[in-house]
Amino acid sequence: MDALKIISQSSVKSKIPEFNIGDTVRVSVNIKEGDRERIQLFEGTVIARKSSGVAETFTVRRVSYGVGVERIFPLHSPNVKDIKVIRYGKVRRSKLYYLRDRMGKSAKVKERIR
Repeated sequence: MDALKIISQSSVKSKIPEFNIGDTVRVSVNIKEGDRERIQLFEGTVIARKSSGVAETFTVRRVSYGVGVERIFPLHSPNVKDIKVIRYGKVRRSKLYYLRDRMGKSAKVKERIR
């Protein structure tokens, strides 16, 4: 069990920014198409964070052409190149699954003044 802790501590990235539920983030993901690679951006609101340590994931939601799109990203994946916080949200819940049922202005998260 100690070996697992050592491996997990050494593989954890140190350049991950501090972000919470409700924040709007821009995630740069490495996409492989055949023998080519490109970086795809996905910007949206963080609605969930799960687990801890190496297995931690976060869910990002955005509305694209009137359709809600959610992606789950592993926090420590080598395919996640960069995470930038665009704006900080003010929420009182740990999971924002209720945003799935809302449309328009009611689906917005208030901004936290820093």
